Amino acid sequence: MNGLVDELLAFMAQADAGEQAFNNLALKLFAHHFEFNVPFQRFCRQRARTPRSVRHWQDIPAVPIAAFKDQTLSCWPPEQCERVFMTSGTTRGDVRGRHFHPHLQVYDTSMRLHFQQRFMGAAFSESARHPLQSIRMGVVFPDETLMPNSSLAHYLQLAHHTFGAPGSRCLVSAAGLQVDDMVASLKDAVALDQPYALLGASYSLVHVMDALQKRGLRFVLPEGSRILDTGGFKGQSREVPMQVFYEQLTHFLGVPASHCINMYGMTELSTQFYDAGNAQLPSLKSGPHWIRSRVVDPLTGLDMPVGERGILVHCDLANFNSVSTILTEDVGLAQQGLDGESAGFYLLGRAQGAQAKGCSMAVDEFLRATQL
Repeated sequence: MNGLVDELLAFMAQADAGEQAFNNLALKLFAHHFEFNVPFQRFCRQRARTPRSVRHWQDIPAVPIAAFKDQTLSCWPPEQCERVFMTSGTTRGDVRGRHFHPHLQVYDTSMRLHFQQRFMGAAFSESARHPLQSIRMGVVFPDETLMPNSSLAHYLQLAHHTFGAPGSRCLVSAAGLQVDDMVASLKDAVALDQPYALLGASYSLVHVMDALQKRGLRFVLPEGSRILDTGGFKGQSREVPMQVFYEQLTHFLGVPASHCINMYGMTELSTQFYDAGNAQLPSLKSGPHWIRSRVVDPLTGLDMPVGERGILVHCDLANFNSVSTILTEDVGLAQQGLDGESAGFYLLGRAQGAQAKGCSMAVDEFLRATQL
């Protein structure tokens, strides 16, 4: 497996990798998963898809995301894996999806490379010609000591440790949001007149704004400041319409919606998607060159016609140990670029009605195929 990982890391380090190179590596990963991931192999055989018959990454069978709750999808012995990320368990009772990582070298490389390009990029500052190497940060989410199986806790702690300038801090403890520390951090940012980044789950930022409102406080953070949110409001006690959410962030923190970045990720993936701000909604999400996305009919697995909604399928080469291709339960709409290739997708919410039924049927098919 080390040789495959080395090839993957080299591919990720390339500035511009073409479609053929992506396809070649995707097929190598498929052959590896087919050989060592037994439940996945059974699923592929039922669909008559093997390394001999699959010639393109789009033909790799997409595993329903719920399968991570019902099966151990790991090529490496699970007990020997360095880290297991687990889903929140807010749906399907208390069953939690598990994503096994023999090591975090690939995951961390994926996060750092794309985060630097998309969140630390020079687009946030008209005067900057190069991406920032560091920025003062406040993280409003528990760290890994409090949530060791959370991929988001690891992601945000990695951002903090890799890109956080002196003075960066985690603003959440076991007791919850540390409001005094948060207010002090924001005041320091204004006094220093240097760009500041606030990162956390979407609902964590709602708590930030609630605390500021309660204290009658508003800030205008320095030019070049930015906010990252992720996760939306699923399973929370109240929901905030996204337009209102970003308007409130601007109101309380002085950061325009164009500098409020939403990250779309999931425990079952090793790569994240970003937009270029939320001045217009919905925002266009896109990923780095080691991940590809499709919009499909969940029943047939076929691509939807351009301009029609469907269920998002992601082929993530950074998922070297589990499965590369995942059928989500998220509705999306593909956006075509000028060259005819996908320029990204619009995330439109969770599957409902016939689409949700199609996703459920895909899960049932997977479970039948993987039974002994």
